Amino acid sequence: QVQLVESGGGLVQAGGSLRLSCAASGSIFSINAMGWYRQAPGKQRELVAVITSSRNTNYANSAKGRFTISIDKPKNTVYLQMNSLKPEDTAVYYCNAGGTSYSGPIGEFNSWGQGTQVTVSS
Repeated sequence: QVQLVESGGGLVQAGGSLRLSCAASGSIFSINAMGWYRQAPGKQRELVAVITSSRNTNYANSAKGRFTISIDKPKNTVYLQMNSLKPEDTAVYYCNAGGTSYSGPIGEFNSWGQGTQVTVSS
């Protein structure tokens, strides 16, 4: 099994910054990609940013220019630096990771974190 633990959420004023972290642990043979998604009340979960093990990145239009995703491969940890936060960034942010696990037979895994709340006040 592969577990993801997120940290770094909180309450911040508009224009402020937060840094989210997500550490993967367990029977990880390799990670292909990690990413961040968010879900605001009454809305569907949406992509924020993803990064591959080769550090290719993809951002939602709403995140471009303000958020930066990075990965620490030896630590199996992904970060999301969020700057110039807006009230519309308020949501629960979820970490997602995909790769290969050696738990039981070798196979692919896809895991989600428990979510961390980000609240941006105006």
